Amino acid sequence: MSCSSNIVFKDYTPNQVMLLPPCLEELIAENHPVRVVNDVIDRINIDPLLSCYKPGGTSVYHPKMLLKVLVYGYLSNIYSSRKMEAALQENIHFMWLSAMSRPDHNTIARFRSERLKDHLKAIFGQIVALLVDEGLVSIKTIYTDGTKIEANANKYTFVWGKSIKNSKDRIAKQLDELWTYTQKVAEQELKDEPTPDFEQVDAEKVTKTIQKIDQALDGKKVDKKVRQKLAYAKKNWPDKMAAYEQKEAVLGNRNSYSKTDKDATFMRMKDDHLGNAQLKAAYNWQISSSDQFIVNYTIHQNPTDTLTLKPHLDQFEKLYGKQAENLCADAGYGSEENYEYICEKQIGNYVKYNYFHKEQTKKYKEDPFRVDNLYYNPDQDKVYCPMGQPMDNIGPHRRLTTNGFEQTYTRYQARNCSSCPLRGQCHKAKGNRIIEINHNLGAHKQTVKQNLLSDKGVAYRKQRPADVEAVFGNIKQNKGFRRFMLKGIKKVEIEAGLLAIAHNLNKKAA
Repeated sequence: MSCSSNIVFKDYTPNQVMLLPPCLEELIAENHPVRVVNDVIDRINIDPLLSCYKPGGTSVYHPKMLLKVLVYGYLSNIYSSRKMEAALQENIHFMWLSAMSRPDHNTIARFRSERLKDHLKAIFGQIVALLVDEGLVSIKTIYTDGTKIEANANKYTFVWGKSIKNSKDRIAKQLDELWTYTQKVAEQELKDEPTPDFEQVDAEKVTKTIQKIDQALDGKKVDKKVRQKLAYAKKNWPDKMAAYEQKEAVLGNRNSYSKTDKDATFMRMKDDHLGNAQLKAAYNWQISSSDQFIVNYTIHQNPTDTLTLKPHLDQFEKLYGKQAENLCADAGYGSEENYEYICEKQIGNYVKYNYFHKEQTKKYKEDPFRVDNLYYNPDQDKVYCPMGQPMDNIGPHRRLTTNGFEQTYTRYQARNCSSCPLRGQCHKAKGNRIIEINHNLGAHKQTVKQNLLSDKGVAYRKQRPADVEAVFGNIKQNKGFRRFMLKGIKKVEIEAGLLAIAHNLNKKAA
């Protein structure tokens, strides 16, 4: 007798036809995240989204169903429209969510790229408002940070602004040399022609200048190399200048872009396990969080966080009709322009500035030669050096930031440093010491310092890394999202929005 005869197996008859097939509703757990996605999206108003459909024609899939499928796809770490198409035929959660509808990948991709581009942010705002009403999140105090996400672009096909400038300067220099040579050879022909300004050249100016040079040298005895250079210039320079101008128009205020995604900028990213930085085409994704829920998101082409804060907070106000009461962010956002904006909007300022932590050290505080530690008398508008001698106001100095913001620095000069016994420790430059002080920025820093060192500020500083940085950690590590799948900033914003919605609904379901 076989020993297996005593083993009792559960019934297994895979080919048996069921009299009453199971209902998908019964197969899905009551607390499953797919139910949260279905419930929340059923409660929001998508009338603006419906307005982009034209009446008549053949029937189309309902946008609410497609939105649910996309959000649940991003929640389930499925970002490809082809994989979503497969899931709608194989995954009971997708099948239940779509009511057994089976849109193909083209339908899903077109809906994501075309239908959602002008409406997803409003949908995101509605979902956050629902979470606020349920008491799950507050938008009074927000924590802001950014991360760079790689673009769907070839990192070896790039255009650099500096390279374009060098090429234009080289053409301008050679054109100037040709003009100078022509003036010597054909002085009579060019006597009524003003000397062109070769500091700023464009395709039209290059074309006209070459034509004038060619006409002036016609019939003249010209060096063979000059004739060759002129022939090359006539054939190539106007087209090259036109191409450079087109590339500069794409660049805008950036210093680079990718040829395969012209909206993507090359940014320095820490990729390997040792944290070594690499230049890759990427986007700067900014978010604001509260209780680890994403309450605002924006996509930027500039790698510098300082320049992203104002448009990011403008987007927050557009979403909710008001600004947050308090803002906490790291030193990457601390600038005079941002502090002015925060003050204007009457937001509680808990944004660090450079050297905030260094200022708290004993070594920094006890250094009598640092500009920040010198005594300033506002009534007399004088700064006093470590020897107690007055430094006189010698006038303002203005600077423009890369964003076009004007900063005003007041310059102060000591009266007699030559015989000072502390000169060697105080400064190394020739003559009397000159310092620059930005009084407006200093006042903002003093306010921020008081806020950050208060009990509330200390609590915010402790919470910030656990709040906003944890969100990025979850998206990059747990969800494995490290590269956008779509190209162009508008489509990338859609992906960021779907990720933000999926993150929030997954947290609500947890």
